[in-house]
Amino acid sequence: MPDIDLPLFIAPLLAALAFAGAVFAVAYPYFSDDRQKDKRIESISGTRGRKGSVAAEIQSSRKKSVADTLKEIEVREKAKKKITMTLRLLRAGSSLTPRDFYIASALLGVLAASIVVFLLHQSMAAAIVAAFVGGFGLPRWILKKMTTRRQGKFLGQLANAIDVIVRGIKSGLPLNECMQVIARESPEPLGSEFRELVEQQKLGVSLGDGLERMCDRLPLAEVRFLAIVISIQQQAGGNLSEALANLSGVLRERQMLALKVKALSAEAKASAMVLASLPPGVMTMVYLSTPDYIMPLFTTTIGHFMVVGGATWMLMGVLVMRKMINFKF
Repeated sequence: MPDIDLPLFIAPLLAALAFAGAVFAVAYPYFSDDRQKDKRIESISGTRGRKGSVAAEIQSSRKKSVADTLKEIEVREKAKKKITMTLRLLRAGSSLTPRDFYIASALLGVLAASIVVFLLHQSMAAAIVAAFVGGFGLPRWILKKMTTRRQGKFLGQLANAIDVIVRGIKSGLPLNECMQVIARESPEPLGSEFRELVEQQKLGVSLGDGLERMCDRLPLAEVRFLAIVISIQQQAGGNLSEALANLSGVLRERQMLALKVKALSAEAKASAMVLASLPPGVMTMVYLSTPDYIMPLFTTTIGHFMVVGGATWMLMGVLVMRKMINFKF
């Protein structure tokens, strides 16, 4: 029997076994149950993930649909309730008619143009600008300031009026009698608004419609809260005194927050006023002391460009500072 060289025989055998083991190790996962289990787990998790994503998409689409619907309703309401000059004058508490307001605005514009032409000896272009500002901008700015001041006074008295209603209801008085007490004894503008509400009820207007008209005259969130609370109580019932007491507490907390914001922003407002008044103040003092030094700004073309550029930058700075200190809550 011939001799067999064992090393030469074992080496190919080991190589073949190693190759077979490598092939088995690579191919085994594709034929084993673990692979099928992994596939099932992946399919289930993928289905759940798809279901979760589909649910999230459905929820987001519903939210978007609701938001779009609310936006459409708000746009329709704004288009329906056009703010006329009569309503603006009512909001400002003015006794003028729209005709009187337009006549006064025109006279103010003519006066501004006359001052620019005859006293300041400026061109017609400057007179046209002055007439536009005096006849269109200034009266509406004054009207807006009057409206803001009146609304602030109303808000300062509204919580006390609601407390009067709460105490009156707890003592057994009806809601209409409590409103009559407020109309008789409250200062302006709260007394006049509730007096108007009481008079409308005497003429047959429902309380809900009267409060809706009050919301038109006073477009404030607090007045809207009051109208919603009373309307819900009339439709669904419930303890009106408790609901109004909670509303009074909310209004007082809002007033406290407003005063706190006003106190915290007082320093920034003072700084903004000082910074905004420095350039015109310095210009005025230089003009009074040495007018020849500053007159080239008003008599030359490059001076006009410099004045317009400086005024533009000042306006931008004032607007930026106003945005920084104008807190909304």
